[in-house]
Amino acid sequence: MGATKTEEFTQADITIAKYAKALGHPARIAILRILLERTSCICGHIVEELPLSQSTVSQHLKELKEAGLIKGDIEGKKVCYCIDAQAWQEAQLLLQVMFGKYKVCDTSCC
Repeated sequence: MGATKTEEFTQADITIAKYAKALGHPARIAILRILLERTSCICGHIVEELPLSQSTVSQHLKELKEAGLIKGDIEGKKVCYCIDAQAWQEAQLLLQVMFGKYKVCDTSCC
């Protein structure tokens, strides 16, 4: 989190921010949709589906992998990517808890 005081935040807040940052680009959302549809996918196949260069797709895959949302296994000269089920469930739960805390105001709050 750079120069911020991470010790001032809960681990849940830090984790949600990590996932949110990874989800903060439409190309990464598109990559996740591809992986959700196919279960797993070689990087080259993802490149074929997106209007981006191979190096750009690789950078987005790196960001998703660093956030823990996906895993990559080397198969010869290729890397096969898939959703990391454990991290995916954690992200889903943390976001559900956070969004579930919202209560609709009966009056005009803002």
